[in-house]
Amino acid sequence: MTTISSAGTMSGTGGGVLDRERTIATAGYNRWLVPPAALCIHLCIGMAYGFSVFWLPLSRAIGLSSPKACPDISLFQELFTTTCDWKVASMGWMFTLFFVLLGVSAAIWGGWLERVGPRKAGVVAALCWGGGLLIGAFGVYVHQLWIMWLGAGVIGGVGLGLGYISPVSTLIKWFPDHRGMATGMAIMGFGGGAMIGAPLANLLINYFKTPTSVGVWETFAAMGVIYFVFMMIGAFAYRVTPAGWQPDGWTPPSEKKSMISEHHVHLNDAHKTPQFWLIWWVLCLNVSAGIGVIGMASPMLQEIFAGKLVGLPDVGFNALNAAQKVQIAGIAAGFAGLLSLFNIGGRFFWASLSDYIGRKNTYYCFFLLGIVLYAMAPTFAAVGSKLLFVSAFCVILSMYGGGFATVPAYLADMFGTQFVGAIHGRLLTAWSTAGIIGPVVVNYIREFQLQAGVPRDQLYNSTMYILCAMLAAGLICNFLIKPVNPKWHMSEGQVAKLQAASAKGEAAVQHGSFGIGKGGLDIRAVLFWAFVGVPLAWGVWKTLESAAKIF
Repeated sequence: MTTISSAGTMSGTGGGVLDRERTIATAGYNRWLVPPAALCIHLCIGMAYGFSVFWLPLSRAIGLSSPKACPDISLFQELFTTTCDWKVASMGWMFTLFFVLLGVSAAIWGGWLERVGPRKAGVVAALCWGGGLLIGAFGVYVHQLWIMWLGAGVIGGVGLGLGYISPVSTLIKWFPDHRGMATGMAIMGFGGGAMIGAPLANLLINYFKTPTSVGVWETFAAMGVIYFVFMMIGAFAYRVTPAGWQPDGWTPPSEKKSMISEHHVHLNDAHKTPQFWLIWWVLCLNVSAGIGVIGMASPMLQEIFAGKLVGLPDVGFNALNAAQKVQIAGIAAGFAGLLSLFNIGGRFFWASLSDYIGRKNTYYCFFLLGIVLYAMAPTFAAVGSKLLFVSAFCVILSMYGGGFATVPAYLADMFGTQFVGAIHGRLLTAWSTAGIIGPVVVNYIREFQLQAGVPRDQLYNSTMYILCAMLAAGLICNFLIKPVNPKWHMSEGQVAKLQAASAKGEAAVQHGSFGIGKGGLDIRAVLFWAFVGVPLAWGVWKTLESAAKIF
């Protein structure tokens, strides 16, 4: 490996503890400490996916035993009422706030992150996400929906955006030999956050519940503090590579053979290229198809299979009694949990595979395989095969997660690594867009079909074919992606000037024993991985327990 000399350490320089120069790695640093630092942050902000666990308790925050409903109340009135319980649909707007603010904040502050480094961005993310939950707890306590939206939704959403992109550029620079795997390890944490957070929230709600409180504001406050501590640990564990560092013995792949550029495109120019917008649509269409299914996974399984889930093959959904509907709802919750597990696993699997088959070919897999599986889903439902139906959607959700984890490496291949974090931040507006398109397509088509009198077990057939068309459009966009025109490449002088400015007097890179070679773990890295791995393993176990009910 290459390294910097001991004279090149930055520990003795001036500046604040959050400054980028204070995070430049010194001799002997192990690059395998960076992914668990990223996981500390992503496993916390990933709870955004699991917020629905709060909706039912909050829907009876005033009524306690049952909702104190005000049927004619408008959404605007709900924002300020202190006498009526909130509707679940109104609280569901939190998801829109989360993912719109995630994309917007990542786009706005991505360039700032590249300048100040991941530690400062991670600290701000911790303050926003943890602090947002505390403000949200106050909003629940005083029963003001607008305060909960402002705290957890808006301020928390900014924390989501900054926390999500904080490790991307750093990981790609530490692992130029395994770009996909490195980003996959971190971004799988975002998918896994709900797997830990949702059962933890349930435990805390039951612990804090009293005859006068449903236990939600106390849970918000407790999780806000827990998440703040974990995210601060991750932020302070971040280290950035010395300028010019690369793994010893590693040779960059041929640009002609791999579509991996040796050049860099400036942040101000990336969005002017067709490649940026083609990748934007590739991500948007892949995510739109998947996110619509995630939102309707539970009702979809219940309405399609109905009595088949409880050994009554000839009983439709409307013919089930209340107890049977409660039973199949529990089974459907296991289905949602299983999809979450494949969402996480797919982030690591597909992103790692992309290091070997290339990013473009990986997206070809997403679109071609996705089209086949979506097209076959109605047939699997018609023949009544739970195994085939569930398996198809598990693979689909693995590719949904894989799309998120593979796209940072795709951007690094196209635009170089100098501004990849900021470019990725701007690209995440595709996620914000998909967060609107996907659920709207699935939900509104379902309502239209219901009003037209379509049987519940056939409600989603048209939807599947429309999602196939969206994936076909994504396939075309992926096909059109070619290497960036050289006119957009930064000159060597421009790159050197930028790197010199960020290093601020850092000593020249020298060969030596920096880290421990291309791979492997020392005791410190093993302990750090265990620190994030134990909670993740607990979340996987709880998910498998729930998913076992399907079969």
